[in-house]
Amino acid sequence: MEYVILAVVIAVVAIGAITGLVVSGKRRKELDKPSQTPTITAPPTADTTSAPAKPAETAAPPTAEQPAAAEPTVEKPAAETPAAQKPAAQKPAVEEPAVEKPAEEVRIEEAEAAPAIEVPEPTAGRLVRLRSRLSRSQSTLGKGLLTLLSRDRLDEDTWEEIEETLLTADVGVGATQELVDNLRTRVKVLGTRTPDELRGLLREELVKLIGPDTDRTVHSVKTDGGPAVVLVVGVNGVGKTTTTGKLARVLVADGRRVVLGAADTFRAAAADQLQTWGERVGAHTVRGPEGGDPASVAFDAVKQGITEKVDTVLVDTAGRLHTKTGLMDELGKVKRVVEKHGPVDEVLLVLDATTGQNGLVQARVFAEVVDITGIALTKLDGTAKGGIVISVQRELGVPVKLIGLGEGADDLAPFEPGAFVDALLG
Repeated sequence: MEYVILAVVIAVVAIGAITGLVVSGKRRKELDKPSQTPTITAPPTADTTSAPAKPAETAAPPTAEQPAAAEPTVEKPAAETPAAQKPAAQKPAVEEPAVEKPAEEVRIEEAEAAPAIEVPEPTAGRLVRLRSRLSRSQSTLGKGLLTLLSRDRLDEDTWEEIEETLLTADVGVGATQELVDNLRTRVKVLGTRTPDELRGLLREELVKLIGPDTDRTVHSVKTDGGPAVVLVVGVNGVGKTTTTGKLARVLVADGRRVVLGAADTFRAAAADQLQTWGERVGAHTVRGPEGGDPASVAFDAVKQGITEKVDTVLVDTAGRLHTKTGLMDELGKVKRVVEKHGPVDEVLLVLDATTGQNGLVQARVFAEVVDITGIALTKLDGTAKGGIVISVQRELGVPVKLIGLGEGADDLAPFEPGAFVDALLG
């Protein structure tokens, strides 16, 4: 019996000990859980922005488990220092272009892009200043004739050479025959033989052929109010747009106020080219869409000229082949549309002096479509055919009013017969 009681006591003690161990083990696990929860859950992230977070960092013993809690501490300075300052630094960058900087930058860009207004060279005596540009025509026509006329004996062969020299210089058959007949008579009657006398005699005859009393004024001002309208016509490649721009400089140099009409809507960049010429002298350019109606642009240009009360409206028409009937008819339409504002005061035909007699064919066709009132001869500095001045006038009965003697902006000169002949004779 005693053994039984002893066994029971031992069993009770054993059960109590086991139970105590189990309970203590559970308590230990429950005590360990609160120490791990700060590293697993998110409360430290919510507390990192507040001051009490620091004691948690210093007092936490498990350093191995704190990388999760350290992440908020790394992000905290990034959130505190630049976060409040970045918007302040970015706002001026966004606002300045919209308020202050664009206005300043636009003004600077416009000042740099807009070409400075130039003061054209005076037109008075311009041909005299450009006389050296006629060196090729001078050597062929002027010096060639003086050399032949200075021979000791002027026989038939010499006079034939004189005729050949004149024809080579494109003086024309009729003008050549007239000039030779007059020279032969005067040399025979007067007995003129010295170089100075021969030069004076030749100068008189050449000036007479050109026509010293012809009105060569470009009609750029109306007497009854409103702007004078000048149409510039010609075939492709003669320098028509360039001549229009240079003519604007000539008129501005003479005190005229000018509006340009870019009615050449078919050639690429023709309007841009003319506008550049206008900007250089402060002249407004009226232009239309590429491929648009040239007559409409010309009409608007004259209307703009009336509004601005300028002296002259220069209309640059499309370069038209004189063999294209439809295009020539369109040129006539441009003139008729412009005349709704009033009569056209000047129609200038631009001719390339290097084309020679072919230029006369062009001139005849243009004269049938529009009433040519004057001629502008271009590229006269690069040809020996200075006699084209005489032949084109005799053929059309229209005076040469302007001559181009180079590629410079001020190389277009009003034509002066005496100065021209002096330049040819040297």
